[in-house]
Amino acid sequence: MKVSLFITCLCDTITPDVGKDTVQLLERFGCEVDFPVGQTCCGQPAYNSGYKTESAKAIKQMIKAFEPSEHVVGPSGSCVQMIKEYPKVLKDEPEWRERAERLAEKTYELTQFLVDVLKVENVGSTFKGTATYHPSCHMTRLLGVKDAPRILLENVEGLNLIDLPLKEDCCGFGGTFAVKNSAISGQMVQEKAEHIGETKADYLIGGDMGCLMNMGGRLRRNEQEVKVLHIAQVLNSQ
Repeated sequence: MKVSLFITCLCDTITPDVGKDTVQLLERFGCEVDFPVGQTCCGQPAYNSGYKTESAKAIKQMIKAFEPSEHVVGPSGSCVQMIKEYPKVLKDEPEWRERAERLAEKTYELTQFLVDVLKVENVGSTFKGTATYHPSCHMTRLLGVKDAPRILLENVEGLNLIDLPLKEDCCGFGGTFAVKNSAISGQMVQEKAEHIGETKADYLIGGDMGCLMNMGGRLRRNEQEVKVLHIAQVLNSQ
């Protein structure tokens, strides 16, 4: 099976090891992974800020970059969900809308692809420690990926997974929301940090780097000794 890696901006610039873990996981289960060099930002920050014309430029570039791909997989529910929005963004341009629909249909978040497409529920990883999992808003509410991350984590040998209180509450990031509504965002992430503390977990696991970056920053400022990990890092641990 041929898969193209959709790296996402935050993974590419801040946590490139997450990209490496994603590739290694896919290759472990027989996927031939390539990296289309023409890919860029998915356009979500501009689109969510109301700059629809400007975001369309990035969207069309992404469509062209991944057009030859058989499957597209990314380590971010939020960015993958944005690709699912492409047909709506380009609804007034029939040719581009059709091309966007083809891309949306073959694009998956990492855990979704492992469980739903490759039919893998146990990746054979080992990770010793106590952790809690944050289900990010875009991944669960919009993309609809709820079970796959939990299934995979529950099959990690040595991992003690503790439920996060009020786990479906937003962490307050929301991309530009954190900038435009910083006071509200700050209170939201503080509440999330308190809930994380209640679990007594050593690790916080998530599937979106934006959320993890936001919560990780608050945990550090609070001097809470909780290590933040992307789910790909845990699943690729041996």
